Amino acid sequence: MRVRVGFLILALGLAVAVTACGTPPAADIDAAKAAVTAAGTAGASEYAAPSLTAAQDAQAALDAELKAQEGNWVKSFDKAKQLAAAAKAAGEKAAADAAAGKAKAKEDATKAIADTKTMLADTEALLAKAPKGKGSAADIAAMKTDLTTAGTTLTEAETALASEKFLDAKTKADSAMNAVMTVKTAVETAKAAMMKK
Repeated sequence: MRVRVGFLILALGLAVAVTACGTPPAADIDAAKAAVTAAGTAGASEYAAPSLTAAQDAQAALDAELKAQEGNWVKSFDKAKQLAAAAKAAGEKAAADAAAGKAKAKEDATKAIADTKTMLADTEALLAKAPKGKGSAADIAAMKTDLTTAGTTLTEAETALASEKFLDAKTKADSAMNAVMTVKTAVETAKAAMMKK
């Protein structure tokens, strides 16, 4: 009887010890998840996609380790703790990269809009002085329409910039710039042709 009681006490002590060392690092896990979530909220999917993917991969590795420990009789969360630290660091890096990427995108969009505005004004002035020869009225009217469309696209770019949709703003500004450059090239080509005559 004494032997059975001894085994029972030993088994209970072992169970308590196993439970004590097998507790998931909840605070570390929560911190890792919060960091990855914060990166997403900071716009990492738009401005730092590779960093966000790395953070999500680190989170997935942590989740896989936690799942693997669920099936173990003797649990050890040392690796999970390391993976949680790695996921937290990756999430924080993704958030920092997103902030930097967003600032750069804003700068790029702002410059693209300013450059396009200047080019649009210059090209409108150039078109106003374009040589008008026989049969060129239709071409000039078409180019004016193209410049008006470019101006509308530029306005859309400014709206996107004001809404902090910086990538969209840059894309629209670039599109407007391409249209303006096409008209400018056509006017300069016509002007050069007239000079040769």
